[in-house]
Amino acid sequence: MILIFVRTVIIYILVLFVMRFMGKREIGQMQPFELVISIMIADLAATPMAETGIPILYGIIPIFGLLTMHIIISLLNLKSIRIREIICGKPRILIYRGKIDEKALIKENFTINELQERLRVNNINNIGDVEFAILETSGQISVVQKPEKRALKPEDFNMQVPYEGIAYDLVIDGKVMRDNLDKLGKDYNWLEQEIGKFNMKPEEALIAVLNGDQSIFCQKKEEK
Repeated sequence: MILIFVRTVIIYILVLFVMRFMGKREIGQMQPFELVISIMIADLAATPMAETGIPILYGIIPIFGLLTMHIIISLLNLKSIRIREIICGKPRILIYRGKIDEKALIKENFTINELQERLRVNNINNIGDVEFAILETSGQISVVQKPEKRALKPEDFNMQVPYEGIAYDLVIDGKVMRDNLDKLGKDYNWLEQEIGKFNMKPEEALIAVLNGDQSIFCQKKEEK
């Protein structure tokens, strides 16, 4: 039992490292070759974990081999558009200027119901509101609505919207995010003063965030 536990921990750490190295894309945004590699890694990892008679290297070496293949294919994708099209395919327009391309649906094995479902995921309930719908190589659908159906933006009213930067975590679960303080050009004394306005110390905060408009959101940890 101990041997199985140790092998499981080793394989888990290895797979976690490999998947982390492969990038941060979600499953639905993976390219076909990335999805294939992920499935194969899962299968290779399961065997040495369960079968103690199989040397653990029989699982580790193939996983590193797949990681090597991933690196090579990724580099080829960066270097050659032609190779990228062969491996990942090309985006295909399913709706062009408001008209559904039936031939494109057939080539991609897409039904009308599936198209409607994907549009609803994009908050499009009326297929007649779509000007362009593009099936990306990741399997996601990008939608461009007809001009009269698009949401209004401040620029449509010639409104000037003040700039807002990104939010920075200052404290997470009582831990001060010193790297973010350095990026902001602030120090602990400044943080202590700002958090003090909420009648608490930084270490007592569950979360403290400096928003893009320079306001601070802060919540105190519950007492255990």
